[in-house]
Amino acid sequence: MAVFELNKDTFEDVVTKNDMVIVDFWAPWCGPCKGFAPIFDAASEQHPDVVFAKVNTDEEQEIAGHFAIRSIPTLMVFREKVILFSQAGALPAQGLESVIAQAKALDIAKVHQEIAEQEAQQQQ
Repeated sequence: MAVFELNKDTFEDVVTKNDMVIVDFWAPWCGPCKGFAPIFDAASEQHPDVVFAKVNTDEEQEIAGHFAIRSIPTLMVFREKVILFSQAGALPAQGLESVIAQAKALDIAKVHQEIAEQEAQQQQ
């Protein structure tokens, strides 16, 4: 499956309309980003049920600022609009596979319930 380039016009739409989205925050001058790109692309081929996307932090500083991206590459996993994973640094292929497997296995209904309970407590 293709890896999508996201920008401020497409980011929210992609994250909200897909069950699971993995976003690679990167920049063209970043050596570790270049090294991680083939691993990310290969994972996108192995998981057609997951949307793989990239955000060029040089071009999309507004998005990078919103998510407080301080170093690149940074990987974020969204599932049903919830950030399940966020980590700076390039992952090896096995590490990325492990993150994907854990995100898929998570009981997302329980996560939504926990978030709702936390929000309810904060409003008291």
